[in-house]
Amino acid sequence: KWLSIGGQRGIGIILFTLIIRIILLPLMDFQTKSMRKTQELQPKVKALQEQYSSKDTETQQQLREAQQKLYAEHGVNPYAGCLPLIVQMPILMAIWQAISRVPELREGSFMWLKVLGDPDPYFILPILAAIFTFLSTYLSSLSQAESNPSMKIMNIAMPVMILVMGVSLPSALSLYWVVSNAFQVGQTLLINNPFKIRREREAVIRKEKERERALRKAQSPKKKRKK
Repeated sequence: KWLSIGGQRGIGIILFTLIIRIILLPLMDFQTKSMRKTQELQPKVKALQEQYSSKDTETQQQLREAQQKLYAEHGVNPYAGCLPLIVQMPILMAIWQAISRVPELREGSFMWLKVLGDPDPYFILPILAAIFTFLSTYLSSLSQAESNPSMKIMNIAMPVMILVMGVSLPSALSLYWVVSNAFQVGQTLLINNPFKIRREREAVIRKEKERERALRKAQSPKKKRKK
């Protein structure tokens, strides 16, 4: 209510969302870096899975121990990516409760929204929320070292879920999703740009291939001399 400049509850929700996202920025950055490290280790994880391919209990226990050792050696926590989501859930629930219980928020208006406690009659906010959700997950998937089928499913499932919920939930909640996910898109492009990450990864692969070619060329004259 205090952030609602000029009594505009929508502005209050926007400013509140931005403040929350700025506070969570270090945690989100940690999540992104942790996910990137986890993705970089996927080839080694797959190698371990092939090494311990047997499905018996003892072999699977050895696989888990080997994976934990690998993650520990590289300082990676595969579950760290869930932390920001867990932190945001109470915030989302609190906003929902505030909108439901505080008359000033529930009955407030903003732009074309006559009542923030009602769903968006024109579906503008739910559609924008779904678009920004898709862009956020899509940009995150671009930085992956290998294609992940589950991530592709999430790229479609999450926006659809946000759209379906946004159509029936208060428009104030959809406004929160729009601002929050738009901030996430901007953060990804500025701090963890997937296009830059892919260029860096391609440069490393290119240098490795050039090094291998140079080694083969250096070894070929020796073979000829031996003949």
